Amino acid sequence: MILPGPSDTPSALPDSVPAQWIELLAELEALKKKNTATAAQARLAVAVEEATKVAEAEHGVRTERRGRAVPNQVGAAMQQSPHAGSAFLGTARAWLTSMPHTFHALRTGALSQWRATLMVRETAHLTAEDRAQIDEQICGPANRAALWRMGTRRLIARIKELASQLDVHACVKRNAKAASQRCVSVRPAPDLMVYLTALVPMAQGVQAYAQLKKHAEAATAAGDERGAGQIMADTLIERVTSRDPGAADEVPVTLNLLVSDQTLLTGGDQPGVVVEGMPGGAGMVPAPVARHLAAHGIDADAAWLRAIYVNPQGRLLATTSKARFHPPGLADLLRAREQGICATSWCDAPVRHIDHITPHAEGGATSLDNGQGLCARCNHAKQAPGWAQSVTEHEGRQAVETTTPTGHSYGFVAPTPPEPVREREGTPAWTPATGMTGPRDGHTPRSRYDVGHCVPRHSGTIAYRPRGRRRAARRRPRPDLAWADIR
Repeated sequence: MILPGPSDTPSALPDSVPAQWIELLAELEALKKKNTATAAQARLAVAVEEATKVAEAEHGVRTERRGRAVPNQVGAAMQQSPHAGSAFLGTARAWLTSMPHTFHALRTGALSQWRATLMVRETAHLTAEDRAQIDEQICGPANRAALWRMGTRRLIARIKELASQLDVHACVKRNAKAASQRCVSVRPAPDLMVYLTALVPMAQGVQAYAQLKKHAEAATAAGDERGAGQIMADTLIERVTSRDPGAADEVPVTLNLLVSDQTLLTGGDQPGVVVEGMPGGAGMVPAPVARHLAAHGIDADAAWLRAIYVNPQGRLLATTSKARFHPPGLADLLRAREQGICATSWCDAPVRHIDHITPHAEGGATSLDNGQGLCARCNHAKQAPGWAQSVTEHEGRQAVETTTPTGHSYGFVAPTPPEPVREREGTPAWTPATGMTGPRDGHTPRSRYDVGHCVPRHSGTIAYRPRGRRRAARRRPRPDLAWADIR
């Protein structure tokens, strides 16, 4: 068979070659759908959970806590988040215990992993007996040929049809429960955007969308040059916040911005990091945007600058406390070091818990070096028997090695903080005329890392709380971002 190359053109190929390529595409797709590896992973995940529960029962662990750390192990082994590990484990358990025909279709390629997952998700509200009937009627030997030709939406419709015939009360109860779980969430999007998502009942959601679309069509007909999507988005923000979307900077919010002094004061090009302000932060922001956020906060008389000192390798300098729990200042520093994201490999959940690496009960200090920011699931998982953590180093930065009960180890290295200004030989003294200054009169630097010293070495965080209303009488000239002004 002739395989396509970069120089092939339709005129230079025999007529039979495209037909052979189509056949090869079909064969490769069939090969991909033979989810033998996925089926084996499902068996192994369930076996690990059962073995862990037996071992924890022998150690006297309460029934409701047995196996709760297994999703973290499964996720780490598959290089996925603990949440994804938990979802796969639950789905695998349903395949093996209640849906043998679905599992066979998955293993032989009649169902993809996603479609086999939908079989579990759309029957989760049914009893084991009803779920088994749907499993046989859709994926049984007599219906396997029709399953090959069934699209995903038709598959979901067929499952719902059978479920309503078998247990209509369970379906009604599921719909009522779904309505009680309505919520609004926000998550970061590329280019300093966010996804604002509302999970609402279908009738209300369709009505809201129709109203926004109707308003956009009317505005377009009146000569508005914005696109329909832009008008709908602006109208949504205006109606929710009662503010003009163009005045978004006036909305009172809190942002914790991690930015280097080089970017803030000397026109550097290193990006900043929005650590908090939404779940998981917003990630990197370009240097000009970081400077704009800082300047706007200072203009509004609503910015607090705090210094975070690092060593030449980029590791935050240690600080300790005698308290059992991490005090607020130290907890904020740990969140800044982790950049607002859980300090577990492959986990993207926001930091919810500040915890000790070496437990306090085992003599672990309440310090920066012995602290870490974790999500709730990861913090609870490492309390299970057999889990251990230790502090190491990687290129001068803190690293944490987590060992699971099976003896597997996974390392996490703290993110690199923004690079601070470095002392260079022959650098002229800073003067107020350049926006920089040396030590103030009568001020003795505490160390070479002191903010007032002319050779500072630190990265800073800016807690930015703009006010919704600013009176003209209280407006001040834009302050000079000099080292002497940051205390």
